[in-house]
Amino acid sequence: MRPYERDPHAIYAASFATVRAEAALDRFPRDVAEMAVRVIHACGMVEVADRLAYSHDVAASGIAAIRSGGPILCDCEMVAAGLTRRLFPDGADIRCTLNDARVPELAREMGTTRSAAAVELWDTEGAVAVVGNAPTALFRLMERIDEGAPPPAAILAFPVGFVGAAESKAELAGHPRAPFLTLRGRRGGSAMASAAANALAILAAGGTQ
Repeated sequence: MRPYERDPHAIYAASFATVRAEAALDRFPRDVAEMAVRVIHACGMVEVADRLAYSHDVAASGIAAIRSGGPILCDCEMVAAGLTRRLFPDGADIRCTLNDARVPELAREMGTTRSAAAVELWDTEGAVAVVGNAPTALFRLMERIDEGAPPPAAILAFPVGFVGAAESKAELAGHPRAPFLTLRGRRGGSAMASAAANALAILAAGGTQ
């Protein structure tokens, strides 16, 4: 067996040092760069920095929402599970409505996916919306805003896949409905979405990676 690092603190420090050394972060404001670092760390691909699209106010708006106790709305349980609770304020309101008993019937009535129907139950005002799985959830969130629902304080959009993922994120980046961070193209996933939200929580507490 080859030698390998066993010290968790050394692994953590070396990982983030590698991201900062290898990723192209110069185009980001400092606070958004901190979010980018966490996203890259979650997927192990420094090249995703080149595909991140964002609004300059996404970190500031998301930080304010977390500090004021706004809900963290997750499109799936994997995103919610990936949020490190100790990073968030005590009693943080982390919600995933996908398994709410009302969702299957809503989906049937709307003729859409459960993920999109679950967004109907989101109280978006002052919230951070975190989408790490379903393009239909992001599409429906944008439709609801277009229909008059309050825009979230921040949208962290990382739906993944081959149908609708790239398109939903292109729609968000091209026609922003709220401060946002997203990854263009098919790549994404719950780990990256959770990492972006965790970065906001760290920043809200006054820290960095």
